[in-house]
Amino acid sequence: MSSYLLNRRLFQVALAAGLAMSTTLAPAQTNPVAGGVLNAIINPEPPSLNLALQQVQSTQIVASKIYESLLIYTQKLQPTPGLARAWTMSDDRLTYTFQLQRGVRWHDGKPFSSADVVFTYKKILANTARAKALMENVADVIATDPDTVVFKLKQPYSAFLYAFDIGGGAILPKHLYDVPTELGRNPYNNAPIGTGPFKFSKWERGSHIELVRNNDYWRQGLPYLDGITYRVIPDAASRRVALEQDTVQQAVASDLEPIDGPRLRKLPTLTVSTAGSEYWAPLQWIEMNNSIAPFNDKRFRQAVMHAIDREFVVNKIFFGLGSVATGPINHMTRFYDPNVKQYPYDPKLAAKLLDEMGLVADSNGVRVRTTFIPMPYGEAYRRFGEYLKLSLGKVGIAVTIENVDVGTWVKRMGDGDYQMVANGVFQYGDPAIGVARTYLSTNIRKGVAFTNTSQYRNPKVDELFLKAATVPDQERQALYSEIQRILVEDVPVAWIVDAQQPVYLSKRVQNANITALGAAGSYAEAWLLKK
Repeated sequence: MSSYLLNRRLFQVALAAGLAMSTTLAPAQTNPVAGGVLNAIINPEPPSLNLALQQVQSTQIVASKIYESLLIYTQKLQPTPGLARAWTMSDDRLTYTFQLQRGVRWHDGKPFSSADVVFTYKKILANTARAKALMENVADVIATDPDTVVFKLKQPYSAFLYAFDIGGGAILPKHLYDVPTELGRNPYNNAPIGTGPFKFSKWERGSHIELVRNNDYWRQGLPYLDGITYRVIPDAASRRVALEQDTVQQAVASDLEPIDGPRLRKLPTLTVSTAGSEYWAPLQWIEMNNSIAPFNDKRFRQAVMHAIDREFVVNKIFFGLGSVATGPINHMTRFYDPNVKQYPYDPKLAAKLLDEMGLVADSNGVRVRTTFIPMPYGEAYRRFGEYLKLSLGKVGIAVTIENVDVGTWVKRMGDGDYQMVANGVFQYGDPAIGVARTYLSTNIRKGVAFTNTSQYRNPKVDELFLKAATVPDQERQALYSEIQRILVEDVPVAWIVDAQQPVYLSKRVQNANITALGAAGSYAEAWLLKK
């Protein structure tokens, strides 16, 4: 067996200290202080606290304090110890052996072991959308002793060590889930038992979710906080006021309207950080249904790109919370390549491309009529829809906006029942996990959203994605660079924003946002300055 080398010396120091590595150090001005309850906004209220059933952001933010996964990711996207204290990879890259932390107990006092990991992956996660890409490459998961788990792969999978985040890899207690009860009906889904630094206390629907300190946490001396209370505040203005008045000490991007960002960033009582988006690396775009005219002609899709002033969108609609996307890979994600074809704002060039297609304007100046479904997540997305209608209208593309609820948005996108629809997805640290799913022709699956719902087909792109997922890391950049060049020429979707997910924290909150998962980190090391 050959060791998977991150930085073994730093790795061992972190283990000796009982701490997962992070890229942010505790504040130099004082030592951590134990005690206090962090009050945070949660919006919308989670549908469930079982991460195997729900991976929506609100579930991840709360449940990441209760459950744990095998690995944690630094803000430089380095895998570091979680429930796994060490790991090795075989020379043929087909066997990964994880040594588990010792002395870990579930919140109900039962011992944690390799049996829980094997059960979770083989019986629970193998059937979830998030773990699908990983488990399709896994031949078997074996517990060789109570502290050791071995993953046997069918073929090399270069993104393997990036598939163990809390959202897709939370470990569940076998003794509570290996039961006849259907997974979706298990009573522990909403009263979870984990191994994390905080224990579930109570959930008053429509009001708050209360977590308390796990006094038997395996990382000695942690957590510092007595607890975390997540408060459900339906109104956006009320959420902003609660943060301004220190009723709550944390909010994340989805809790607030982007228009409030500049004002909040000026408050002396708050820190606002865009660190912690690295693993998610959200990218927002416009899906264009490649299976119907005129979207089946890449000249039309290129014209759409040139007709949108994306700098304006970033700065005036999302108020600087992101940067202009250059293609299918967010600039924070591994193997990003900026050296691709550019699409500057150029309505004249957009019109020229439409002329080449023979799309002649009628007496009203309309060449094509189409529809657009904005993302149903607040005022900024509605404003973007209005902007898109205005911009495309200037080049003869008449847009009718269809505002729908979240359920309808997801269903129509998954069913291909749209012409243009706004979308945004996470990239999960590696293109093989979070990018390929959008463009592989084998991932055109009617009824399933967040797959290849634009119905783009390119055998060369399929071939390159499949190869890039299996070759060693040093060979992957060339493949992903070629993928980016091809996709940016074909424009299967109109990439708009490499988005950011700022975390708004009271300056009393220390050492909270320290991993690549931001507010979905464990917060084991977070603490509060005394008032």
